[in-house]
Amino acid sequence: MAPVLTPLPTMHLLLLEDDAILGEGLRDFLRADGHVVDWVPRLLEARSLAKEPYDALLIDWQLPDGSGVDWVRQRRAQGDRRPMLLLTARDLLKDRLTGLDSGADDYLVKPFEPEELVARLHAVWRRSVGAPGGRLRFGEVEVDLQARGVCLVSAQGRERVELTAREWTLLESLATRAGRIVSKADLEQITLGFEAEVSSNVLEVHVASLRRKLGKGLIDTVRGLGYRINPDPA
Repeated sequence: MAPVLTPLPTMHLLLLEDDAILGEGLRDFLRADGHVVDWVPRLLEARSLAKEPYDALLIDWQLPDGSGVDWVRQRRAQGDRRPMLLLTARDLLKDRLTGLDSGADDYLVKPFEPEELVARLHAVWRRSVGAPGGRLRFGEVEVDLQARGVCLVSAQGRERVELTAREWTLLESLATRAGRIVSKADLEQITLGFEAEVSSNVLEVHVASLRRKLGKGLIDTVRGLGYRINPDPA
């Protein structure tokens, strides 16, 4: 029986893979797992997207127009701290060491099962979030990523707050990106999917509902840019 993994938050992923069959398969598998995935086959395209707010980068080593390892090294030199996983057929110890020394957080040897990639993402994500036990705290608001629940904690005790599925996805998306502004477009894509094109104010309705349930100060609106979680809401 396969192990049961704690669900990942919905992540925005960049997949850099030149093999069309593998790239399409991984993209579709990760999307079916609930993630937003941009798949590109060349470094030129990846470089043009590098400043997008991706949560993790999945990078092939050998590409038609360059080295994925060199690109990881360049991204790290430029201060990019996002999780990066190398995908490669190179399985020698010296290759693994080169890949990890470049700044990659993990190294996955082809061929691999998509489930293993998801498991590696779990591990890298837990390390990057740095939340003991999968819990994040913002003032009186405690977000339990493993139980997928939220409580208000005060001197009087703990009160569980019921959220809808979309409210949870929105809160999770902001909480796991604490300190970062998340654009309205990204939140709409993560939370609403295709319905983002149907109504222009659905996201605002969910934000207002979270503020009503968890406190007005929890989510900041950054005019013209998006939303972010307030680490110390009043």
